[in-house]
Amino acid sequence: MYKKVYLTLENGKVFEGYSFGADREVIGELVFTTGMTGYIETLTDPSYYGQIVTQTFPLIGNYGVILSDKESKKCWLTAYIVREKCDEPSNFRCEMTLEAFLKEQGIPAMFGVDTRELTRIVREAGVMNAAITKKPLTDFTQLKNYRVKDAVRAVSSGKVRESGEENGLRVALYDFGAKQNIVRELVRRGCRVIEVPASYTAEEVLALSPHGIMLANGPGDPAENTEVIENIKKLIGKKPIFGICLGHQLFALAMGGQTRKMKYGHRGANQPVKDLATGKVFISSQNHGYEVVSDSVQGMGNLTFINANDGTCEGVDYPDVNAFTVQFHPEACGGPHDANFLFDRFIENMRKEKEYAEEK
Repeated sequence: MYKKVYLTLENGKVFEGYSFGADREVIGELVFTTGMTGYIETLTDPSYYGQIVTQTFPLIGNYGVILSDKESKKCWLTAYIVREKCDEPSNFRCEMTLEAFLKEQGIPAMFGVDTRELTRIVREAGVMNAAITKKPLTDFTQLKNYRVKDAVRAVSSGKVRESGEENGLRVALYDFGAKQNIVRELVRRGCRVIEVPASYTAEEVLALSPHGIMLANGPGDPAENTEVIENIKKLIGKKPIFGICLGHQLFALAMGGQTRKMKYGHRGANQPVKDLATGKVFISSQNHGYEVVSDSVQGMGNLTFINANDGTCEGVDYPDVNAFTVQFHPEACGGPHDANFLFDRFIENMRKEKEYAEEK
């Protein structure tokens, strides 16, 4: 018999549901994601640190949990909300049910919630705090005061890790909460990937003699990472750079641009992105609550992609310093893969830079 639990929003709205994950009470930032598949990747994406994630797709767990599909070593989100959970998944790769995985990971979850109504509230009112409790919340003080802080520091690994071809192009990957498919895509292209913590200095990164530098995804407010931004400033123009998601935002800040919090962000595997050079629209995977202010990077970079729904900045080229960044996830797993070519572009930038250095 499942226990009844309550989701209380910062605006006072209360939803009843049933607990099926870890049996504990939590407070987090309430967001929604529109992906129809990829819930394993969502659960293990460090960018969801501090957040209560609602799935808009009504049935979750139908293919179970496949541990090799994880994007990191553990779940980072605060809690998980679905309309209906599947107790009997059907997939030849399935290793456990969603419920068993959430309990193992210590993540509280709810089912039986009207997720369409919940999503509509967030879309209209914006992202807000929420609490999952065993009894309806009466004191809202802690709920209203909650903030996601020091997110990158919390999720970034404290270790240096290497993988891939020993003699391949060397990529220093800043781990701000990096999804492992970034590593897989680089290794698949013959690279030697050196993952370094967010605390690594510019001097330490350059001492690795990389052919290129990747700025990974991650959670939280980009502007609070002042030390990271200062290190990126020192790396600009030294090596080819490719930034994804939080890396895109941090690079813009390092160049003198601005970021701001969005009303409800972009989260899901079905976000349309328009290439301004060709007019072509790609379907992309995204997970962010902050955006780069387009006007703030004019003159220092060229806007390359915009979101086809709301016109927000999705990509910038910085030709003078051999760098480019995108807000979306070209490494998307389990999809879509429309923007995989950006990794090939980064490889080509590194190869040309290497050849030029050898000729000098």
